[in-house]
Amino acid sequence: MKYTLIGNDGKARAGLCETDHGVIETPIFMPVGTRATVKAVEQRELIELNAQIILGNTYHLFLRPGMEIIEEAGGLHKFMNWHRPILTDSGGFQIFSLSDLRKITSEGVTFQSHLDGARHTFTPERVLHIERQLGADIMMVLDECTPYPCEFSYAKKSNEMTVQWAARCRDAYEKDPVLYGHSQSLFGIVQGSVYPEIREMSAKALVAMDFDGYAIGGLAVGEPVEDMYRTIEQTEPFLPSLKPRYLMGVGLPENILEAIERGIDMFDCVIPTRNGRNGMFFTNNGTLNIRNARYKADFTPIDDECSCYTCRTFTRAYLRHLFSNKEILALQLASIHNLAFFLYLTKNARMAILDRRFSAWKSDMLRRFRSNSAEDECAADENQLLTQQ
Repeated sequence: MKYTLIGNDGKARAGLCETDHGVIETPIFMPVGTRATVKAVEQRELIELNAQIILGNTYHLFLRPGMEIIEEAGGLHKFMNWHRPILTDSGGFQIFSLSDLRKITSEGVTFQSHLDGARHTFTPERVLHIERQLGADIMMVLDECTPYPCEFSYAKKSNEMTVQWAARCRDAYEKDPVLYGHSQSLFGIVQGSVYPEIREMSAKALVAMDFDGYAIGGLAVGEPVEDMYRTIEQTEPFLPSLKPRYLMGVGLPENILEAIERGIDMFDCVIPTRNGRNGMFFTNNGTLNIRNARYKADFTPIDDECSCYTCRTFTRAYLRHLFSNKEILALQLASIHNLAFFLYLTKNARMAILDRRFSAWKSDMLRRFRSNSAEDECAADENQLLTQQ
């Protein structure tokens, strides 16, 4: 992978990541396709939205359908008929979330499948090999995502192990052959909870290993948002300027804009599709809870500044009707719109960076988003929005 920094406005960056499956323009939001599918959205629709890269999940794909099926299909791109770039995470976050079903040692992680209870072991080398079998354009090293809060001593010990695992992944990357004829890149993951000295140690150790890009992991796990922003600010100076930077699992539109301003290039999160499936729409004028009674006879689009299929074709009243009747189409149309908005957000952030007006544009976007979101939430009726499934 080749990364080119083509412009900046302060620490906000606009760049190009060139892969064998296409060029990624950064900043970029990456839709999450955990099990080789972005929930409720077809690949055709992702192309129409101009999603430049999507994510797959090593843990879930390893369990089902399994590596034999994916390798027999010719890799994840062919299996799911997606011919643009794919990033696969290492399964570290899923292992973190299965704290009652796993045991971590310096060798790796032994965990119990949430599907059938079978026991499996992920070592750094095995995870790298699984990601080779998946054929992702960008692979992530195995890491431990620490919980919040955690003691300094635990975060330090965990990061030391994560750095050792990263070195083992790096060695395996050099030895494990490419399977499908296209190049694959490997990113390191900076850990260290909210402790700046651990983050610094982690970043310096990983940079010395010369990865193709660097992720900041272990955030958006319950820490105050101010701590997340502070951690990004304290970590960014230790990351190479000529390699991409990825903030894992973040987040809300305001989180993305704040992180872009602090020098981050790549983002992923389930929020746009998950919250969309529960009736929350993201718009230029804030969030909109389509279950509110005020939209029962509202025949305007979700966002009159949006040109996605949902906004071009349907009204708020119709979408509220679909959700009220639990129609499957509601989930699809909401997910399409929310992904369109997140992709629009990073595209316009990029344009603002290149025009050197990012700070003013960001301030205006946040002002509009926050004021109108608060107004809509105050008007919510008895149908409460669920943000988790």
